[in-house]
Amino acid sequence: MATITKKEIVDRIAKRKNTKYSTTKTIVQCFLNEIISELAKGNRLEFRDFGVFEVREMTPRAAQNPKTLERIEVPAKRRVKFKMGRVMRERMNVKAVKR
Repeated sequence: MATITKKEIVDRIAKRKNTKYSTTKTIVQCFLNEIISELAKGNRLEFRDFGVFEVREMTPRAAQNPKTLERIEVPAKRRVKFKMGRVMRERMNVKAVKR
């Protein structure tokens, strides 16, 4: 399994669409910034066939340090949940079957 970076994705898109790397990088970064901005506002993002990003509010809770057994209060926080869309789910399952 490989790790793919944003740079590699930008390279692929720039080659595929025959555009400058710098232009493609700017567009990709703007897209990512918009996703972050909308999630920070608490909005739900839906990309048909790709998936849905939702913000979930986590309530504060008590936890325990397993090493010292000390009780720790974990503050409330927001997390992003991603649910795969139909096309992604189908492609993920096809790959898993081929292994």
